[in-house]
Amino acid sequence: MKDNEPTLNSIEDYNTLKGEKKRIVWTVIIAGLLIGALIVGARYYYGDANDSIQVEDSIGKVPLK
Repeated sequence: MKDNEPTLNSIEDYNTLKGEKKRIVWTVIIAGLLIGALIVGARYYYGDANDSIQVEDSIGKVPLK
């Protein structure tokens, strides 16, 4: 392992990132936030799924193969 590569042992490794690696970290963070915002927006716009199928029969015994 190279000495200049970040490790999972220390959170301070982020401070040593420079250039393209730091941009990649920020790109991943922003992409995650945008995807989360899209999901929240879609849930708000389309609402809860109330189209479930009602089942009157109960499941008694499931046979094993």
